[in-house]
Amino acid sequence: MKMRTLQDLLVHEIKDLYSAEKQLVKALPKLAKAAGSHDLRAGLESHLTETEGHVNRLEEIMEQLEIPNRGPKCKAMEGLLEEGHEMLDEAMDDEVRDAAIISAAQRVEHYEIAGYGCARTYAEQLGFEEAARMLQETLDEEKAADEKLTHIARQHINLEAAQGSR
Repeated sequence: MKMRTLQDLLVHEIKDLYSAEKQLVKALPKLAKAAGSHDLRAGLESHLTETEGHVNRLEEIMEQLEIPNRGPKCKAMEGLLEEGHEMLDEAMDDEVRDAAIISAAQRVEHYEIAGYGCARTYAEQLGFEEAARMLQETLDEEKAADEKLTHIARQHINLEAAQGSR
């Protein structure tokens, strides 16, 4: 697909986000299972439920804008998730593994924040008010997930990992 217009770019971005979210739905249970911290596991499981909602929201947007839900696989998300899974295979203490899981999860969140921010702006500029509102709703949830991960890391995960390093 050639991108000649901002609408073409919006379609590309929405398809990319859709692929990314669907990959994440499959990956989050593995990350949650690997988490040693109850808080981290609960946070990842909660975000899985949100992520399933993001997929549904994107499907609604695609239906509204008549965008087919097929497209190329999001290679960026595939790479981020592959890195995260490789990290889980490393030999490390549980506390350090939890810090690594947070790091991997925040990389994913930051990618999604960038994608949703761009898509929301394109939708606004093209006059797709409902799509822009829905994209903003997901963007807000992604930012909140990132903040929650930071809170968990600062509250105890990073401290516990640092104590194991002494």
